[in-house]
Amino acid sequence: MKRSLILFALLAGSTFAAERPYIIVGTGQTKCYGDHGEIAPPQPGKPFYGQDAQYPDPRPSYKDNGNGTVSDLNTGLIWVKARGEKISWDAAVAGAKTCRTGGFDDWRMPTIKELYSLINFNGGCAGTAANSTPYLDTKYFDFVYGDESTGVRIIDCQDWSATEYTGKTMNGNATVFGVNFADGRIKGYPKAPRGPGRTEAKTLYVRYVRGNPDYGKNDFKDNGDGTVTDRATGLMWPQTDSGKGMNWQESLAWVQKMNAENYLGHNDWRLPDAKELQSIADYSAIPAINQNFLKMSDPEAWYWSSTTHLDGPPDRRGNAAVYVTFGKATGWMKLPPSMDLKLLDVHGAGAQRSDPKIGNPADYPHGRGPQGDVIRIYNLVRPVRTVTLK
Repeated sequence: MKRSLILFALLAGSTFAAERPYIIVGTGQTKCYGDHGEIAPPQPGKPFYGQDAQYPDPRPSYKDNGNGTVSDLNTGLIWVKARGEKISWDAAVAGAKTCRTGGFDDWRMPTIKELYSLINFNGGCAGTAANSTPYLDTKYFDFVYGDESTGVRIIDCQDWSATEYTGKTMNGNATVFGVNFADGRIKGYPKAPRGPGRTEAKTLYVRYVRGNPDYGKNDFKDNGDGTVTDRATGLMWPQTDSGKGMNWQESLAWVQKMNAENYLGHNDWRLPDAKELQSIADYSAIPAINQNFLKMSDPEAWYWSSTTHLDGPPDRRGNAAVYVTFGKATGWMKLPPSMDLKLLDVHGAGAQRSDPKIGNPADYPHGRGPQGDVIRIYNLVRPVRTVTLK
């Protein structure tokens, strides 16, 4: 199990103190899943053992401060509770300086790692708002789906982050990462869509944050034995990955095989959950990883997490699992002027999407979804373990 964290009480406006500056909150997932839906928690040595719900700590914990703000008792971050209105990225950046929610004047745009700390993978999108559950704790945070009566999709309710993509997406667009709490993904969104007659700025929501300025900042140490410790999170990673792609069940089994072999001197590796995996993303680089410490066998690699993605109608929930695109997040799209189908970086290195847990990638020759997201199914693996920092 992940080590439980000793945390000090957090009150609105108080100084936060914890064992580590970058506490990775659990995904909230409490049930276990096979390739096609929920299963009983598997035992060691059995198929699907070692998934997200079997390593649940630290559980999300919030406090409504009664002044329009919500404190995250794990991370030390304090958030604006209200949903607000959709605005451009430039307006969102400017608005942080004038925000006075709770009487504070030090609000900022959240980085993508700060924003992603709020995601809860008990959510699920099933096509209509009535049949869906947000990937956000709506007991504490206001949330709205896209208004279908105006002709938009329910998933058109994404949040901006402060993190700009160092590359370009789609048709050469300047891009900013955001989190979609309706469908449980990180994607890059263009600041202003390009195309004939399209000059309007892209508008998304924004939720400002304050407190714990060190959140999301890695502090890697090369241990000289093939492993790297992030002293900010207390997680240890192998310097290299699996070197071969696997489906989701095979990925879980591969980690247990490494434990049986005492891989790199340890037998308590696990497949990282979605938030642990995203914690090592380096959004200043392409590929989105610090290659001074963590090597990639393929510069276009995507890595499996242990987290099941619960999108889709009830008969398909649990069929997909979360991955992070450390390489570019590619998709097949038709863009002007030629309108030829092209393989493009549609959402940026460091996006988080999901793949079917099992199947044949050849069944998806031009991807899936409105951006033609490439379906690989056989993704790479980089295990993780928790360490005690001295």
